[in-house]
Amino acid sequence: MKKYIVFDVGGTKVKHGLIGEDGRFLEKSAYPTEREDLDRFVADMVEAIRRYRDAHAVEGIAISLPGYINIDTGYSEKAGAVIALHKKNLKEILEERVHLPVEIENDGNCAAIAEKVSGNAQDCDDFICMTIGTGIGGGIYLNGDIYRGRRFMAGEYGMMITYLDGGTMRNMHETSGTASLVFQYRQLKNLQEPVEGEKIFAEAKTDPDVKALLDRWIGHIARGVYNLVVTLNPEKMLIGGGVSAQPYLIEEINRQLEGYEFWEDFKIPVVPCKYRNDAGMLGAFYHFQKMRRKRLAER
Repeated sequence: MKKYIVFDVGGTKVKHGLIGEDGRFLEKSAYPTEREDLDRFVADMVEAIRRYRDAHAVEGIAISLPGYINIDTGYSEKAGAVIALHKKNLKEILEERVHLPVEIENDGNCAAIAEKVSGNAQDCDDFICMTIGTGIGGGIYLNGDIYRGRRFMAGEYGMMITYLDGGTMRNMHETSGTASLVFQYRQLKNLQEPVEGEKIFAEAKTDPDVKALLDRWIGHIARGVYNLVVTLNPEKMLIGGGVSAQPYLIEEINRQLEGYEFWEDFKIPVVPCKYRNDAGMLGAFYHFQKMRRKRLAER
């Protein structure tokens, strides 16, 4: 069986794994993301690749990366929080170092690809995937294919303005990411220590103040969902990221959407993604397969 190395680069950690040609994970691990120093970032990735290759024959490397990624060349105009990769070409850098084919795709697009190929959007040609992590990302499928935009910048929902009051303007990264939820909770409870999102959802069941805070946070997400749905008129809206495992999140998004005046006209299923924390790696693998077929056909 052919094997591939997959990476999902995030602002906090780099998830990686070994995946078989059937799409099943054989190994998985992670290490902290080096966000500022390019040499250290590449060295960490090369070391992970070396460990897999010491034990397995590997056919190629698939990477899910934040930012604006030219999938044909591998060049990243920006790479989200990983500033070491701004205006860099990780595909070229790695191929020169490890002599294996490398394919790279935007992380939100990878999540959407995973859902289209083997997840909860297999029956859809037009759907939206929104991923909720530290910030907000996602991918758009139109007419059966990823819509990337003219400069590979489509699907950056996190930059939509969902709060405007008294001259204060905030985008979805600021209002709807899990970092925002945790920050507000720690302010409410006057805490200094880190807090996991699961704790907030659990406490909201018994603490009215926490529930009110949580519902306001979900309200920003619902507003973004509504704006996307009425703009693109898709068949389905998928919500991803680890927090999508919380049933209350999806329930409350749908409940709040019912309060929007024109939702009845545009109403579609708003459901969780099948894949959560592994979506980026799996989607990167599917993207790798498609790009290798494309490159072979172009020879």
